[in-house]
Parts: sequence; structure tokens; C-alpha cells
Amino acid sequence: MIFDLHIHSVKGSSDSSLTTDILLEKAIDIGLSGVCLTEHSSITNISDVINKFEKSGITLLRGLEVSTDMGHILVFGLYSYVSGMHKIETLRKIVDSAGGVMISAHPFRNLFSLPNNSKNLLYPDKNKYPIDALAASNHQIFNFVDEIEILNGSNTNEENNFAHEVARIKGFIGTGGSDAHSFHGIGKSVTFFKKNIYNENDLIKSIKDKSFIAGTFNKGRFNVFK
Repeated sequence: MIFDLHIHSVKGSSDSSLTTDILLEKAIDIGLSGVCLTEHSSITNISDVINKFEKSGITLLRGLEVSTDMGHILVFGLYSYVSGMHKIETLRKIVDSAGGVMISAHPFRNLFSLPNNSKNLLYPDKNKYPIDALAASNHQIFNFVDEIEILNGSNTNEENNFAHEVARIKGFIGTGGSDAHSFHGIGKSVTFFKKNIYNENDLIKSIKDKSFIAGTFNKGRFNVFK
């Protein structure tokens, strides 16, 4: 099953212009098995939307993208914010209590060709940037997460390749998602699951079992990210 694991909609992300109706149309057109709403704020009370997707043959799952002191984290198993979860150690405890999983989202965005007003969230001090993937793999964040997003549709190839190399060093499989905030880019980067995914529990189990692989999806064809 092919899922876009990283999408933002107007249901829970103020910086998104993507409605769930447009998302459904695009998912059907592309041929996705399912999509995950990883909103910047709480994602609740959308049972009617979930049912609409289900009737159309598309699985809609819910998650969060949490801003922490160690970058952005995709969380599955939680549906609303909890006090203190901006601290990575606290978030890990909360997610463990819920039986969920954590994925480091776009960990190396802005690490290379930096806009003047941007910096990498894992390395706020530009003078302490890692010299290579091996050095980057020693960052503490990778002791807290279950996986790394290695293929982000809004990242550069260099950023994604670097994340892929870090994942290899750390023994992660690596996930893929578009990080779409509009209809542009939906399904550009995806995750292929070897087992059927029909709800958040299925997703969490497959991530914990490492039963997936990241890749691109174009005209109905999945290509493994290498």
C-alpha cells in the first residue's frame, strides 16, 4: 500500500491552503492507497471526512507534526497537543504511553544552501554544522525517534540524500512524504507498506516492524529511493 505520510490541510494547519476535498480528489487521481494528515495543531472531530475517504477507497489517517527543541517530529498515536511536548524527552514519554511512534521530519532542511533568514533546526549554530553524515548521525535526536523522514517532497535532493545516509548509518529504514500544504506535490514522496494499512494502529505496527520503504510515485509507478 502506498501512503503519503506527511500532509497538511486547513483542518489543522494555518499555513495550509489544502482542503480535504481537494486532497481526496488528488489522492484518487494519483492512485494512492492512503494519506496522513500530520497537522501543526490538533486533528480531531473529522470522522465525517474519514468516512468520505473510506467510501472512495482511500484510507485517511491522523497524526501531528510537533515542533520540539530538536526539530520537527511526525507523531502517530496522538491527536492533540499535550503540555510539555515541545521538549523531546517529554514527547517521547507521552508517545510511549500512547503506544505511538515518532519520526524526525526533514531533519537536514536548510543544512546546505541556506537562505539568509533560515537555519537548520538541529544545528542552530552554523559554526557547528556536521562535516559529514557520520558526524550528523551522532545528534541526540536519533536516540529519541523511531524513524527518520529521508524523502521529503519539499526538501532538496542534497538534503534528502544526506538524511538517507544518516538513516543507513543509524539502522533506520526511512520514510517518505510530500509535506504538501496545497495540492501541489501531493504523492511526490511516499512510503510503500508491505502490509495492509487501514487505521493508525496498523500504521504504527508497520513502522515499528520496519515493514516499509520510501520512494517516489509517478503515473502509478513506485520507485524505491536509493
